[in-house]
Order: sequence, then C-alpha cells, then structure tokens
Amino acid sequence: MLMIADAATRSAGDTGQEAQRLAAHGLRGVIVPPEFEEAFYRGGNLPEQLRRLFSPVNPARIDEDALEPLAERAQALIRTTYLLDDAVQAFYRALAPAGLDSGELHTRRPGTLTTETATVTPPGTAALHAVKRLWAQDWAFGAVLARLDESGSVALEARPTLLIPGPPGVPDAERAAVLGVPVALVSPLGLVGLP
Repeated sequence: MLMIADAATRSAGDTGQEAQRLAAHGLRGVIVPPEFEEAFYRGGNLPEQLRRLFSPVNPARIDEDALEPLAERAQALIRTTYLLDDAVQAFYRALAPAGLDSGELHTRRPGTLTTETATVTPPGTAALHAVKRLWAQDWAFGAVLARLDESGSVALEARPTLLIPGPPGVPDAERAAVLGVPVALVSPLGLVGLP
C-alpha cells in the first residue's frame, strides 16, 4: 500500500495516471497496488477456480443466457474469498496514515467512475469489503462480455485501486475548466477525482 501523496515516486503502472494527478493536488488517500490484487487472486486460487467456472463458455459463440449466471457466481467468489492474514494487516495499517481508519470513504479504479462506499470503524474491515466489492465488479456480466468480445477471454490484469476519504464525487464542469482537465469529481469534501 502507498499513499496517494507518494504516487509521484512510482510508475503510472503501479499507481494509475490519475493517482499521480491527484497527488499533485494534495489529495489524501491510499493506493492499493496491482500486486496486492494479484496476491489476493493467487492466495485464493482464484485464477484456477475462475478458469473452471467459465470453461463452458465458447468465446466464438457466446451464449449470453448461460454467461449471466456464471458472472454472478464469479462475483460471489471474489466477494467471499479471504485474503491472507499478513495482507489484511498490511491493508489495515495503511488506512490510519491516510485518515481512512474511521468515517466514510469510497474506492474506485483510477480513470473510472464506478465506486464502492463504506463507513469504516477500526480496524477497517468495511474498507476491505468495499475493495472486494469493487474488484467483483470486474466479473459483472457486462464486464465479462466486453472482455470476451475484445480479447476472446475472460482473463483480466490486476490494476491499482484508490481509497479516498468521504463520499464519491460527481462531475463538476466548472472545476474541470479551472483545472484544465476533461473531468473533475467533486464531493462535499472537495476534489476527489481526475479520471
């Protein structure tokens, strides 16, 4: 885990380009690096379980009626798989320095608008559940169908995840114009996104 403020010292692959823009604006928060998500998948044997789950799917002739319940089962698998204790403790320890160990927060992937929210109390279990719900969205029917159409596979690459204090923001055209960016997300706490 690393703080959004530290994004400038890492590659955009580790943090996402948005995190680097947010760091320049002093936004508080945590970046969950792709390696954390990869370890979650490996530790839960998820690649093999997902491969078996989607093995009946023929990418050349997708049966959407058959795909939909498989996607629902995949989402449930992600939400119910446990992380290893060391990973959970590392996650919890990263929350306090960013002010995310209590109160409202939201999580999303850099460059996207889809969020999951949580109201956190120590040690931070609600934040961890929000992250897993966000990751489960990668297995929603539309997301799986898009990957099958684009690449002929349900596989995906791990990506960074942002945890940001407060509620999700909404697009603010005035703030975007002032900052010279296409989209600026603003919540009652101020700027929370530059996707």
